[in-house]
Amino acid sequence: MTHFRRAAAASAFAVSIAMAGTAMAQTVLNFAHSTAQNSHYSMGVQAFAKTLSELSGGKYEIREQAAGALGGERDVIEGLQIGSVELTISSTGPLGNFVPEALVLDLPFLFKDYANARAVLDGAIGQELLDKINENNLVGLAWSENGFRHITNSRQPINTPADLNGLKIRTMENQVHMEAFRAAGAAPTPMAFPEVFAALQQRVIDGQENPIPVITSAKFWEVQDNLTLTGHVYSPAIILASPSLWDGLSDEEKGWFAEAAKAAVAATRAKVEADEANGVDLLRQNGMKVVEKVDLDAFRKAVSPAYDTFVAKYGDDMLKRIQAAQE
Repeated sequence: MTHFRRAAAASAFAVSIAMAGTAMAQTVLNFAHSTAQNSHYSMGVQAFAKTLSELSGGKYEIREQAAGALGGERDVIEGLQIGSVELTISSTGPLGNFVPEALVLDLPFLFKDYANARAVLDGAIGQELLDKINENNLVGLAWSENGFRHITNSRQPINTPADLNGLKIRTMENQVHMEAFRAAGAAPTPMAFPEVFAALQQRVIDGQENPIPVITSAKFWEVQDNLTLTGHVYSPAIILASPSLWDGLSDEEKGWFAEAAKAAVAATRAKVEADEANGVDLLRQNGMKVVEKVDLDAFRKAVSPAYDTFVAKYGDDMLKRIQAAQE
């Protein structure tokens, strides 16, 4: 072997050893969510992965677990608590089962619009709620977004609250959502999101309620005929980490994860905005009938008992603060 070939071989061997060392040092983290690949959640996970990889010099690799691959949202949050899952982006639907203070965010018609909702969650109130989450064996990294929720069903157009009477509507596993739909005359049926499409297809339930980004990414037009743009609840999302992961990080590494979470929020919100702009037309193109003009005052009145139940159980301090922040 020539000197050049020996040198080249030695160099290649050194590179392979270095790469092997890098691979051994790399930590793979599961980042779970319930929506489809390339949904708004997925865009957030991908932005998180890119930012974390760049900041850590490739030390951390994110493995996206989409479409409920690791279970429903409640299952995954429980996984965070016991350390079997490292990261998730979840709706607030099941969060109230772990952190009751977060239930206030699920009250119907609480937020006026996207700008107000984001301002509240990005400000002092949002940080206070994150701190409450951190007291309950979870690590809240940032508030992200689903969007304003609307109602779909396979039986009839919903023009008034009376049209909800008797309809089996899938809700999140959340007592505030269930109380609101029960008050409006529907039969709320809590169910983990990965089970919803099949339940709609088999007519176990008549309808469901979700933001446009979820309705489009799940292709609910295949099993639902009608969409009513009620915008009855602004649905945040939350990026959570496992305490067992977080407690093992240095302060510098925690900073990387915090920056990655900010990138995820920006990417998720951008996808929500794009889906909001184009999603209704896409649903129409795929055969759904859309009711746009809704008597929102009638729907507010129909679901108002949910407020009475919430205040009786949890008080109205945080509720009043959120309302005052939007005046």
